[in-house]
Amino acid sequence: MDLQKLAKEMASCPCGREHKIGIDAVGCAPGLVSDAGSILSSLDFPRRVLLVADENTLSAARGVRESLTDAGFILTEKIYPDLRHADIERVNEIRGLCGDVWGVISVGTGSLNDICRYASALENKDFAIFATAPSMDGFASDTAPITEGGFKTSRVAKQPRILLADSNVLADAPAILKGAGFGDMMAKYIGLADWRVSALYSGEYYCERVAAVTRGAADACLRDAALVQKRSPEAAGRIFESLIMTGLAMGFTRNSRPASGAEHMFSHFWEMKKSLRGEQSDFHGRQVAVATVMCAKIYNELAGLPAVSFKKDVFDAAGVRAAYGEDLYADVLAMNEPDMITDALDTEAMGRGWAEVRRIIREEIPATDVLVNAMKTAGAPVGPSEIGVSDGEAELALRYSPYMRRRLTLLRLMPMMSGVK
Repeated sequence: MDLQKLAKEMASCPCGREHKIGIDAVGCAPGLVSDAGSILSSLDFPRRVLLVADENTLSAARGVRESLTDAGFILTEKIYPDLRHADIERVNEIRGLCGDVWGVISVGTGSLNDICRYASALENKDFAIFATAPSMDGFASDTAPITEGGFKTSRVAKQPRILLADSNVLADAPAILKGAGFGDMMAKYIGLADWRVSALYSGEYYCERVAAVTRGAADACLRDAALVQKRSPEAAGRIFESLIMTGLAMGFTRNSRPASGAEHMFSHFWEMKKSLRGEQSDFHGRQVAVATVMCAKIYNELAGLPAVSFKKDVFDAAGVRAAYGEDLYADVLAMNEPDMITDALDTEAMGRGWAEVRRIIREEIPATDVLVNAMKTAGAPVGPSEIGVSDGEAELALRYSPYMRRRLTLLRLMPMMSGVK
Protein backbone atom coordinates (compact mmCIF):
# COMPACT_ATOMS: atom_id res chain seq x y z
CA MET A 1 0.00 0.00 0.00
CA ASP A 2 1.43 3.36 -1.06
CA LEU A 3 0.68 5.61 1.92
CA GLN A 4 2.63 8.54 0.46
CA LYS A 5 0.53 8.48 -2.70
CA LEU A 6 -2.67 8.40 -0.65
CA ALA A 7 -1.45 11.27 1.53
CA LYS A 8 -0.85 13.36 -1.59
CA GLU A 9 -4.31 12.53 -2.93
CA MET A 10 -5.88 13.65 0.34
CA ALA A 11 -3.86 16.87 0.60
CA SER A 12 -5.57 20.22 0.06
CA CYS A 13 -9.01 18.62 0.20
CA PRO A 14 -11.91 20.80 -0.99
CA CYS A 15 -13.68 20.13 2.33
CA GLY A 16 -11.13 22.43 3.97
CA ARG A 17 -9.96 19.97 6.61
CA GLU A 18 -6.55 18.40 6.91
CA HIS A 19 -6.59 14.64 6.45
CA LYS A 20 -3.66 13.00 8.21
CA ILE A 21 -2.28 9.48 8.01
CA GLY A 22 -0.85 8.45 11.35
CA ILE A 23 0.56 5.16 10.07
CA ASP A 24 4.22 4.89 9.09
CA ALA A 25 4.04 1.63 7.16
CA VAL A 26 1.74 -1.16 6.00
CA GLY A 27 3.15 -4.51 4.95
CA CYS A 28 1.32 -7.58 3.65
CA ALA A 29 3.05 -10.40 1.78
CA PRO A 30 3.38 -14.20 1.78
CA GLY A 31 5.80 -15.37 4.49
CA LEU A 32 5.95 -11.98 6.20
CA VAL A 33 5.46 -13.58 9.63
CA SER A 34 9.13 -14.56 9.56
CA ASP A 35 10.19 -11.01 8.75
CA ALA A 36 8.00 -9.17 11.25
CA GLY A 37 10.82 -8.57 13.71
CA SER A 38 13.29 -7.25 11.14
CA ILE A 39 10.61 -4.99 9.60
CA LEU A 40 9.67 -3.50 12.97
CA SER A 41 13.33 -3.05 13.81
CA SER A 42 14.03 -1.26 10.52
CA LEU A 43 11.20 1.12 11.33
CA ASP A 44 12.65 1.89 14.78
CA PHE A 45 9.82 0.35 16.75
CA PRO A 46 10.78 0.31 20.47
CA ARG A 47 12.73 -2.76 21.59
CA ARG A 48 10.99 -3.37 24.92
CA VAL A 49 7.44 -4.32 23.99
CA LEU A 50 4.26 -5.86 25.31
CA LEU A 51 2.95 -8.58 23.00
CA VAL A 52 -0.81 -9.10 23.34
CA ALA A 53 -2.58 -12.05 21.70
CA ASP A 54 -4.89 -14.93 22.44
CA GLU A 55 -4.09 -18.59 21.97
CA ASN A 56 -5.89 -18.71 18.62
CA THR A 57 -4.16 -15.70 17.08
CA LEU A 58 -0.73 -16.65 18.39
CA SER A 59 -1.17 -20.10 16.86
CA ALA A 60 -2.24 -18.57 13.55
CA ALA A 61 0.83 -16.31 13.55
CA ARG A 62 3.18 -19.15 14.42
CA GLY A 63 6.75 -17.86 14.32
CA VAL A 64 6.03 -14.19 15.02
CA ARG A 65 7.28 -14.42 18.62
CA GLU A 66 10.55 -15.97 17.45
CA SER A 67 10.87 -13.38 14.69
CA LEU A 68 10.63 -10.62 17.28
CA THR A 69 13.12 -12.11 19.74
CA ASP A 70 15.58 -12.95 16.93
CA ALA A 71 15.46 -9.27 15.93
CA GLY A 72 16.39 -8.22 19.47
CA PHE A 73 13.00 -7.33 20.91
CA ILE A 74 12.48 -7.87 24.63
CA LEU A 75 8.99 -9.24 25.18
CA THR A 76 6.49 -9.02 27.97
CA GLU A 77 3.44 -11.08 27.05
CA LYS A 78 -0.27 -11.13 27.78
CA ILE A 79 -1.89 -14.15 26.13
CA TYR A 80 -5.63 -14.58 26.60
CA PRO A 81 -7.33 -17.96 26.11
CA ASP A 82 -9.86 -16.50 23.62
CA LEU A 83 -10.62 -12.78 23.63
CA ARG A 84 -13.88 -11.90 21.87
CA HIS A 85 -14.95 -8.61 23.47
CA ALA A 86 -13.19 -5.33 24.23
CA ASP A 87 -14.16 -4.07 27.67
CA ILE A 88 -12.66 -1.55 30.06
CA GLU A 89 -11.45 -4.31 32.39
CA ARG A 90 -9.22 -5.76 29.65
CA VAL A 91 -8.02 -2.26 28.74
CA ASN A 92 -6.96 -1.72 32.35
CA GLU A 93 -5.15 -5.07 32.35
CA ILE A 94 -3.08 -3.95 29.37
CA ARG A 95 -2.44 -0.55 30.94
CA GLY A 96 -1.16 -2.28 34.06
CA LEU A 97 1.47 -4.10 31.98
CA CYS A 98 2.68 -1.00 30.15
CA GLY A 99 4.89 0.43 32.88
CA ASP A 100 8.09 -1.36 31.86
CA VAL A 101 7.57 -1.39 28.08
CA TRP A 102 7.91 1.24 25.37
CA GLY A 103 5.55 -0.21 22.79
CA VAL A 104 2.59 -2.56 22.35
CA ILE A 105 2.18 -5.17 19.61
CA SER A 106 -1.24 -6.72 19.10
CA VAL A 107 -1.19 -10.09 17.34
CA GLY A 108 -4.72 -10.67 16.09
CA THR A 109 -7.76 -8.67 15.05
CA GLY A 110 -10.88 -7.06 16.44
CA SER A 111 -11.14 -6.85 20.21
CA LEU A 112 -7.45 -7.57 20.76
CA ASN A 113 -6.58 -4.58 18.59
CA ASP A 114 -9.19 -2.40 20.29
CA ILE A 115 -8.03 -2.92 23.87
CA CYS A 116 -4.42 -2.36 22.77
CA ARG A 117 -5.09 0.77 20.72
CA TYR A 118 -7.03 2.36 23.58
CA ALA A 119 -4.53 1.35 26.26
CA SER A 120 -1.66 2.57 24.04
CA ALA A 121 -3.36 5.94 23.69
CA LEU A 122 -3.94 6.28 27.42
CA GLU A 123 -0.37 5.20 28.27
CA ASN A 124 1.25 7.02 25.31
CA LYS A 125 2.98 3.92 23.95
CA ASP A 126 3.93 3.12 20.37
CA PHE A 127 1.47 0.67 18.84
CA ALA A 128 1.74 -1.94 16.09
CA ILE A 129 -0.54 -4.68 14.77
CA PHE A 130 0.26 -8.05 13.27
CA ALA A 131 -3.10 -9.06 11.77
CA THR A 132 -4.16 -12.71 11.62
CA ALA A 133 -7.54 -12.57 9.86
CA PRO A 134 -9.32 -10.21 7.42
CA SER A 135 -12.27 -10.07 9.82
CA MET A 136 -12.99 -6.40 10.54
CA ASP A 137 -12.30 -2.88 9.33
CA GLY A 138 -10.70 -1.36 12.41
CA PHE A 139 -7.04 -2.14 11.76
CA ALA A 140 -6.14 1.44 10.88
CA SER A 141 -8.76 3.12 13.02
CA ASP A 142 -7.99 5.72 15.68
CA THR A 143 -11.14 4.90 17.65
CA ALA A 144 -11.97 1.83 19.73
CA PRO A 145 -15.43 0.53 20.70
CA ILE A 146 -15.11 -0.30 24.38
CA THR A 147 -17.77 -1.70 26.72
CA GLU A 148 -18.02 -0.29 30.22
CA GLY A 149 -20.84 -1.09 32.61
CA GLY A 150 -22.58 -3.05 29.86
CA PHE A 151 -22.72 -0.05 27.48
CA LYS A 152 -20.48 0.18 24.43
CA THR A 153 -19.11 3.54 23.25
CA SER A 154 -16.39 4.57 20.81
CA ARG A 155 -13.29 6.02 22.47
CA VAL A 156 -10.58 8.14 20.90
CA ALA A 157 -7.62 5.79 20.58
CA LYS A 158 -4.35 5.44 18.67
CA GLN A 159 -3.72 4.44 15.09
CA PRO A 160 -0.99 1.81 14.84
CA ARG A 161 2.36 3.12 13.71
CA ILE A 162 2.92 -0.10 11.77
CA LEU A 163 0.45 -2.60 10.31
CA LEU A 164 1.71 -6.01 9.21
CA ALA A 165 0.12 -9.18 7.89
CA ASP A 166 1.19 -12.40 6.23
CA SER A 167 -1.17 -13.00 3.31
CA ASN A 168 -0.76 -16.77 3.75
CA VAL A 169 -1.95 -16.43 7.36
CA LEU A 170 -4.89 -14.27 6.23
CA ALA A 171 -5.83 -16.80 3.54
CA ASP A 172 -5.75 -19.61 6.12
CA ALA A 173 -8.03 -17.74 8.54
CA PRO A 174 -11.24 -19.56 9.56
CA ALA A 175 -14.09 -19.20 7.09
CA ILE A 176 -16.29 -17.59 9.72
CA LEU A 177 -13.77 -14.75 10.20
CA LYS A 178 -13.39 -14.14 6.47
CA GLY A 179 -17.16 -13.88 6.16
CA ALA A 180 -17.22 -11.47 9.09
CA GLY A 181 -14.73 -9.18 7.39
CA PHE A 182 -16.77 -9.17 4.21
CA GLY A 183 -19.92 -8.33 6.16
CA ASP A 184 -18.16 -5.44 7.85
CA MET A 185 -17.16 -4.07 4.45
CA MET A 186 -20.66 -4.32 2.97
CA ALA A 187 -21.89 -2.25 5.91
CA LYS A 188 -20.07 0.75 4.44
CA TYR A 189 -22.82 1.26 1.88
CA ILE A 190 -25.34 1.89 4.67
CA GLY A 191 -22.87 4.07 6.58
CA LEU A 192 -22.18 6.31 3.59
CA ALA A 193 -25.89 6.76 2.86
CA ASP A 194 -26.55 7.68 6.51
CA TRP A 195 -23.64 10.14 6.52
CA ARG A 196 -24.88 11.91 3.39
CA VAL A 197 -28.48 12.06 4.66
CA SER A 198 -27.27 13.57 7.92
CA ALA A 199 -25.22 16.15 6.02
CA LEU A 200 -28.27 17.01 3.92
CA TYR A 201 -30.70 17.39 6.80
CA SER A 202 -28.54 18.53 9.73
CA GLY A 203 -25.56 20.19 8.06
CA GLU A 204 -23.17 17.66 9.59
CA TYR A 205 -19.66 17.77 8.13
CA TYR A 206 -19.26 15.50 5.11
CA CYS A 207 -16.27 14.97 2.83
CA GLU A 208 -16.81 13.37 -0.55
CA ARG A 209 -13.10 12.67 -1.00
CA VAL A 210 -13.04 10.64 2.23
CA ALA A 211 -16.31 8.94 1.33
CA ALA A 212 -14.78 7.94 -2.00
CA VAL A 213 -11.98 6.12 -0.16
CA THR A 214 -14.55 4.02 1.72
CA ARG A 215 -16.75 3.53 -1.34
CA GLY A 216 -13.84 2.32 -3.44
CA ALA A 217 -12.78 -0.15 -0.74
CA ALA A 218 -16.31 -1.54 -0.40
CA ASP A 219 -16.70 -1.86 -4.19
CA ALA A 220 -13.39 -3.75 -4.40
CA CYS A 221 -14.58 -6.23 -1.76
CA LEU A 222 -17.93 -6.68 -3.48
CA ARG A 223 -16.11 -7.60 -6.69
CA ASP A 224 -14.06 -10.19 -4.77
CA ALA A 225 -17.04 -11.84 -3.05
CA ALA A 226 -16.47 -15.15 -4.86
CA LEU A 227 -12.83 -15.24 -3.70
CA VAL A 228 -13.37 -14.57 -0.01
CA GLN A 229 -13.66 -18.22 0.99
CA LYS A 230 -10.96 -19.49 -1.33
CA ARG A 231 -7.43 -19.97 -0.01
CA SER A 232 -6.04 -17.15 -2.11
CA PRO A 233 -3.24 -15.07 -0.54
CA GLU A 234 -3.71 -12.49 -3.30
CA ALA A 235 -7.44 -12.09 -2.61
CA ALA A 236 -6.85 -12.09 1.16
CA GLY A 237 -4.27 -9.35 0.73
CA ARG A 238 -6.65 -7.24 -1.36
CA ILE A 239 -9.43 -7.61 1.20
CA PHE A 240 -7.02 -6.72 4.00
CA GLU A 241 -6.04 -3.58 2.10
CA SER A 242 -9.71 -2.63 1.66
CA LEU A 243 -10.27 -3.08 5.39
CA ILE A 244 -7.30 -0.81 6.08
CA MET A 245 -8.59 1.86 3.69
CA THR A 246 -11.83 2.24 5.64
CA GLY A 247 -9.84 2.58 8.84
CA LEU A 248 -7.76 5.31 7.24
CA ALA A 249 -10.98 7.05 6.18
CA MET A 250 -12.05 7.11 9.82
CA GLY A 251 -8.68 8.60 10.71
CA PHE A 252 -9.13 11.31 8.08
CA THR A 253 -12.32 12.54 9.77
CA ARG A 254 -11.40 11.59 13.35
CA ASN A 255 -14.67 9.72 13.76
CA SER A 256 -16.31 6.52 12.52
CA ARG A 257 -18.77 8.19 10.12
CA PRO A 258 -17.00 6.98 6.94
CA ALA A 259 -17.30 3.36 8.06
CA SER A 260 -20.46 2.88 10.10
CA GLY A 261 -24.06 3.92 10.29
CA ALA A 262 -27.31 2.49 11.60
CA GLU A 263 -26.17 -1.09 10.95
CA HIS A 264 -23.31 -0.90 13.47
CA MET A 265 -25.70 0.20 16.19
CA PHE A 266 -27.67 -3.01 15.64
CA SER A 267 -24.53 -4.98 16.45
CA HIS A 268 -23.80 -2.96 19.58
CA PHE A 269 -27.41 -3.36 20.72
CA TRP A 270 -27.37 -7.14 20.27
CA GLU A 271 -24.02 -7.43 22.06
CA MET A 272 -25.39 -5.40 24.95
CA LYS A 273 -28.52 -7.54 25.26
CA LYS A 274 -26.54 -10.78 25.21
CA SER A 275 -23.96 -9.46 27.65
CA LEU A 276 -26.70 -8.62 30.15
CA ARG A 277 -27.81 -12.26 29.92
CA GLY A 278 -24.26 -13.55 30.23
CA GLU A 279 -24.30 -14.90 26.67
CA GLN A 280 -21.56 -14.83 24.04
CA SER A 281 -22.27 -12.69 20.98
CA ASP A 282 -21.39 -13.69 17.46
CA PHE A 283 -18.50 -11.94 15.73
CA HIS A 284 -19.05 -8.23 15.16
CA GLY A 285 -18.74 -8.44 11.38
CA ARG A 286 -21.30 -11.23 11.17
CA GLN A 287 -23.78 -9.23 13.23
CA VAL A 288 -23.14 -6.19 11.05
CA ALA A 289 -23.71 -8.32 7.94
CA VAL A 290 -27.22 -9.23 9.11
CA ALA A 291 -27.93 -5.64 10.12
CA THR A 292 -26.73 -4.42 6.72
CA VAL A 293 -29.23 -6.66 4.95
CA MET A 294 -32.02 -5.46 7.24
CA CYS A 295 -31.14 -1.80 6.67
CA ALA A 296 -30.67 -2.23 2.92
CA LYS A 297 -34.16 -3.72 2.62
CA ILE A 298 -35.72 -0.80 4.52
CA TYR A 299 -33.67 1.93 2.84
CA ASN A 300 -34.27 0.58 -0.66
CA GLU A 301 -38.00 0.43 0.06
CA LEU A 302 -37.88 4.04 1.28
CA ALA A 303 -36.21 5.03 -1.99
CA GLY A 304 -39.34 3.85 -3.75
CA LEU A 305 -41.55 6.37 -1.96
CA PRO A 306 -42.11 9.42 -4.17
CA ALA A 307 -42.78 11.70 -1.21
CA VAL A 308 -42.49 11.64 2.59
CA SER A 309 -43.67 14.22 5.08
CA PHE A 310 -42.05 14.63 8.48
CA LYS A 311 -43.40 15.46 11.93
CA LYS A 312 -41.68 16.60 15.10
CA ASP A 313 -39.76 13.86 16.87
CA VAL A 314 -41.01 12.69 20.26
CA PHE A 315 -38.64 10.73 22.48
CA ASP A 316 -40.17 7.35 23.27
CA ALA A 317 -38.93 7.22 26.86
CA ALA A 318 -41.06 4.26 27.90
CA GLY A 319 -40.03 2.21 24.86
CA VAL A 320 -36.35 3.04 25.28
CA ARG A 321 -36.47 2.19 28.98
CA ALA A 322 -38.11 -1.16 28.24
CA ALA A 323 -35.66 -1.96 25.42
CA TYR A 324 -32.49 -1.17 27.37
CA GLY A 325 -33.54 -1.90 30.95
CA GLU A 326 -33.14 0.18 34.06
CA ASP A 327 -29.39 -0.42 34.37
CA LEU A 328 -28.59 1.13 30.98
CA TYR A 329 -31.41 3.62 30.62
CA ALA A 330 -29.36 6.47 32.12
CA ASP A 331 -26.55 5.85 29.58
CA VAL A 332 -28.99 5.96 26.68
CA LEU A 333 -30.73 9.01 28.07
CA ALA A 334 -27.39 10.82 28.22
CA MET A 335 -27.02 10.24 24.47
CA ASN A 336 -30.38 11.90 23.80
CA GLU A 337 -30.52 14.80 26.27
CA PRO A 338 -30.61 17.67 27.05
CA ASP A 339 -31.87 18.07 23.49
CA MET A 340 -32.36 15.32 20.97
CA ILE A 341 -30.26 15.29 17.83
CA THR A 342 -33.50 15.73 15.85
CA ASP A 343 -34.76 18.83 17.71
CA ALA A 344 -33.12 21.36 15.39
CA LEU A 345 -34.32 19.73 12.18
CA ASP A 346 -36.73 21.61 9.90
CA THR A 347 -39.47 19.09 9.12
CA GLU A 348 -40.84 21.05 6.17
CA ALA A 349 -37.41 21.34 4.59
CA MET A 350 -36.87 17.62 5.15
CA GLY A 351 -39.99 16.86 3.15
CA ARG A 352 -38.79 19.09 0.33
CA GLY A 353 -35.44 17.32 0.38
CA TRP A 354 -36.85 13.82 0.06
CA ALA A 355 -36.00 13.53 -3.63
CA GLU A 356 -32.35 14.02 -2.73
CA VAL A 357 -32.58 11.31 -0.05
CA ARG A 358 -33.95 8.92 -2.67
CA ARG A 359 -31.03 9.79 -4.94
CA ILE A 360 -28.52 9.20 -2.12
CA ILE A 361 -29.94 5.77 -1.35
CA ARG A 362 -29.90 4.73 -4.99
CA GLU A 363 -26.35 5.99 -5.48
CA GLU A 364 -24.90 4.39 -2.34
CA ILE A 365 -26.74 1.15 -1.59
CA PRO A 366 -26.77 -1.85 -3.94
CA ALA A 367 -30.03 -3.67 -4.54
CA THR A 368 -30.93 -5.85 -1.56
CA ASP A 369 -30.75 -9.08 -3.56
CA VAL A 370 -27.27 -8.12 -4.79
CA LEU A 371 -26.08 -7.70 -1.20
CA VAL A 372 -27.76 -10.90 -0.03
CA ASN A 373 -26.24 -12.96 -2.85
CA ALA A 374 -22.79 -11.46 -2.23
CA MET A 375 -23.03 -12.17 1.50
CA LYS A 376 -23.99 -15.78 0.89
CA THR A 377 -21.20 -16.22 -1.64
CA ALA A 378 -18.65 -14.77 0.79
CA GLY A 379 -19.86 -16.86 3.72
CA ALA A 380 -21.52 -14.04 5.66
CA PRO A 381 -24.90 -14.51 7.39
CA VAL A 382 -27.98 -12.71 6.13
CA GLY A 383 -30.66 -13.46 8.75
CA PRO A 384 -30.94 -12.93 12.53
CA SER A 385 -31.30 -16.64 13.33
CA GLU A 386 -27.86 -17.28 11.82
CA ILE A 387 -26.24 -15.16 14.54
CA GLY A 388 -28.40 -16.34 17.42
CA VAL A 389 -30.70 -13.29 17.44
CA SER A 390 -34.44 -13.80 17.81
CA ASP A 391 -36.97 -12.08 15.59
CA GLY A 392 -38.08 -10.11 18.66
CA GLU A 393 -34.62 -8.73 19.35
CA ALA A 394 -34.15 -8.01 15.65
CA GLU A 395 -37.29 -5.86 15.79
CA LEU A 396 -36.14 -4.19 19.02
CA ALA A 397 -32.84 -3.27 17.40
CA LEU A 398 -34.66 -1.89 14.38
CA ARG A 399 -36.69 0.46 16.58
CA TYR A 400 -34.38 1.32 19.45
CA SER A 401 -30.72 0.77 18.50
CA PRO A 402 -30.55 4.28 16.91
CA TYR A 403 -30.73 5.76 20.41
CA MET A 404 -27.39 4.19 21.38
CA ARG A 405 -25.43 6.99 19.72
CA ARG A 406 -25.93 10.69 19.24
CA ARG A 407 -25.81 10.20 15.52
CA LEU A 408 -28.33 11.00 12.82
CA THR A 409 -29.17 8.09 10.55
CA LEU A 410 -32.04 7.43 8.20
CA LEU A 411 -33.28 4.79 10.61
CA ARG A 412 -33.30 7.35 13.43
CA LEU A 413 -35.53 9.55 11.28
CA MET A 414 -38.17 6.91 10.64
CA PRO A 415 -40.30 7.75 13.72
CA MET A 416 -40.60 11.25 12.21
CA MET A 417 -41.93 9.99 8.87
CA SER A 418 -45.70 10.33 8.65
CA GLY A 419 -47.38 7.10 7.63
CA VAL A 420 -44.13 5.12 7.34
CA LYS A 421 -43.60 2.02 9.49
